Amino acid sequence: MRKYITEFIGTLFLVLAVGLSGGNPLAIGAALMVMIYAGGHISGAHYNPAITLAVYLRGKISLNEALVYIGCQLGGALIAALLVSVFRQIPEESLQTVNIAKALLAEVLGTFALAYVMLNVATAKGTSNRGFYGLAIGFTVISMAFCFGEFSGGAFNPAVAVGASIMKIFAWKNIWIYLIACFAGGALAAIVFNMNNPDDK
Repeated sequence: MRKYITEFIGTLFLVLAVGLSGGNPLAIGAALMVMIYAGGHISGAHYNPAITLAVYLRGKISLNEALVYIGCQLGGALIAALLVSVFRQIPEESLQTVNIAKALLAEVLGTFALAYVMLNVATAKGTSNRGFYGLAIGFTVISMAFCFGEFSGGAFNPAVAVGASIMKIFAWKNIWIYLIACFAGGALAAIVFNMNNPDDK
């Protein structure tokens, strides 16, 4: 239960940062970083269904555990989006218009980078017991958001995309982009990690 509560809380504050900071990459990356340091020792601090998929494909969690993680992450995103509405109303005209091809590619690349870094700094034998993982993951989000934010909104996380859609930052008609691209990026990162680390089971 501790793991699931941690995933809920971490995702909640990540999505709160997205909604209340106006999508500021520094605020979002910092929120993710501190939540990783707060919860990494309990749940692994995924806060992202695409990361959970990558960690499952890496062999670190069971399918049942992964599904509950994803449910808790989506629940955290939902509550965060509702809380944001208490503090501010985001106008309809703020909905981001995206080029589908560019948005798909941006989300695949950004999520791949995030999951690839996460797997290598937080789950690999060679980096165990090192305290830099929160910084590495937080700064990955910051850099990817600056690189790809203008093309897709820079979610790199299906839970963030759902929260952003509830907050009317993203259009619901585009939610499929984030679901397909983010899960694809996470899966691809796990495949590459397993190929590069055949002895790290």
